[in-house]
Amino acid sequence: MRRKSNPDARMPVRAHLVELRKRLFLSAIGIVLAMVVGWFLYTPVYEAVQRPVLDLAARDDALVTVNFSGLATALDLQLKVAAILGVILSSPWWLYQLWAFVAPGMRKVERRYTIGFMSAAIPLFFAGIAFAWWILPQAVGILVGFTPDGAANVLDAQMYLTFAMRLLLAFGLAFVFPVLMVALSWARIVPARVWLRGWRWAVVIIAVAAAVLTPTPDAITMLILQTPMTVLYFAAIGVAVLRERAVSRRPQDPADAEEGLEAEA
Repeated sequence: MRRKSNPDARMPVRAHLVELRKRLFLSAIGIVLAMVVGWFLYTPVYEAVQRPVLDLAARDDALVTVNFSGLATALDLQLKVAAILGVILSSPWWLYQLWAFVAPGMRKVERRYTIGFMSAAIPLFFAGIAFAWWILPQAVGILVGFTPDGAANVLDAQMYLTFAMRLLLAFGLAFVFPVLMVALSWARIVPARVWLRGWRWAVVIIAVAAAVLTPTPDAITMLILQTPMTVLYFAAIGVAVLRERAVSRRPQDPADAEEGLEAEA
């Protein structure tokens, strides 16, 4: 008797595109709502981001300040900061939407790992932000340190706050990518051996991504982002390999086997 096929295994391309549009739409709604919260958090965030500059000026007794150069600069900057804060604050929501888009490609027994994915992705995202927040004063000190003696360093507010907020977001996204790698491996979409075989290309792509994500053209900031991304890439491969070995050694789950028969029918 022919078994009923798994609808997820034969989902047409159009259905994937509809699902992608749905997840992007839901993510956008969450980000917009979080932007409203980010709008009201602008002042404390601005004061916190400006603190490294003020501390540097007080320490070196130098003229280092943040300057608003245009009439509408403050409003434009508040909108940009609110947008980035919206992405950061709504990260649990859009990370769940990302998982919900990948999950249909998994078997039923594997969809139980939703809590595990979210438990790893959300802390890693905020760990990346925390790491970027820790290196922000060092990055500011290094870059401002190139100012010649006797010269003033008047930082454009638009450039500086965009630099700081993009740095936080870039590190957060970089720290989440390894979790996505593991999810794709667990979904049997990209085996661990594929990630490992392409490690040379991955290092090159990581370098290019770090150069694009970092808001300034200096090599120091790029290397600061590239190094943990590379380490986490190989760590994700290690987790995927351990997972595949564990699955190959244990008895097959009856529910998993039944679903596999349905897919083959």
